[in-house]
Amino acid sequence: MILDDFSKLDLKIGSLDLANPVLPASGCFGPELGQFTKVSSLGAIVPKTIFLHPRKGNPSPRTAEAPYGMLNSVGIPSKGLEDFLENKIQDYLSMGPPLIVSIGGLNVSDYWDLAEHLNEISHVKAIEINVSCPNIEEGGLEIGSNPKNLAKLVDGVVNRFSKPVITKLTPNVTSITDIAVAAESSGSTAVSLINTLAAIGINPNGKILTTGIGKAGLSGPAIKPIALKMVWEVNKHISIPIIGMGGIENTKDALEFILAGASAISIGTANFTRPNTMLEIIDGLESYAVENNLNNIQDIRGEIG
Repeated sequence: MILDDFSKLDLKIGSLDLANPVLPASGCFGPELGQFTKVSSLGAIVPKTIFLHPRKGNPSPRTAEAPYGMLNSVGIPSKGLEDFLENKIQDYLSMGPPLIVSIGGLNVSDYWDLAEHLNEISHVKAIEINVSCPNIEEGGLEIGSNPKNLAKLVDGVVNRFSKPVITKLTPNVTSITDIAVAAESSGSTAVSLINTLAAIGINPNGKILTTGIGKAGLSGPAIKPIALKMVWEVNKHISIPIIGMGGIENTKDALEFILAGASAISIGTANFTRPNTMLEIIDGLESYAVENNLNNIQDIRGEIG
């Protein structure tokens, strides 16, 4: 049963009001999911990352199984901003929850142009800067793995977009706290972490790599302990909200991330096999708050110091 009263789960991320802290991860959610689950109950809607101009993404095969997870080498195909605004945005708006648009780019100016265009769209309540995909040929990850470059990017986006800005961090760095601090100091409203871990798969029978360009990103339960550690570390060094992600499959996982310091959580890989995962977690968090006499689930955020 999905509970109707989410008052114990509501939160704010800057000016963004969320009924609950459960979001889909960009790249793992599309309008078709509405056929299988009650998307109107989600805290927000986060579509697949869009680029300014159309791009094809990576050659197939784009996904492969991995122990306790999935390898993804999609490369973020996108039909571009114009197509998103003309053909897709209404599908997402009709779902009800606030719309957070995830943006990508091959250079800094791509991000800045997207932020400027989206600032004019009143229905876009926040943007997520995706600088963390490990399997595109250039752009985001090169920016997102360097604090100085990231600071320049975030500062430019914040100056062009008047609503909340969420910076999605990569785990494929020496110190994710340095990247998080750079995002905060440059005006990011929140950070989300982690995106996938750089990985490969090998088919020994064919003696080939299992994805089209070889390099891929690992997601799913296999990366949860790493994601938890990074959320826990980052929470010690910044004061802005954290959206935690990485292998979350159930309420227990979600609670672990909140205890580690996350204000909200994103669900990715689990959506592919169990579309109701997000709703089950919303229900579970509400029940936990009631059973433990919490005014709000945020009361336990960061209790693991």
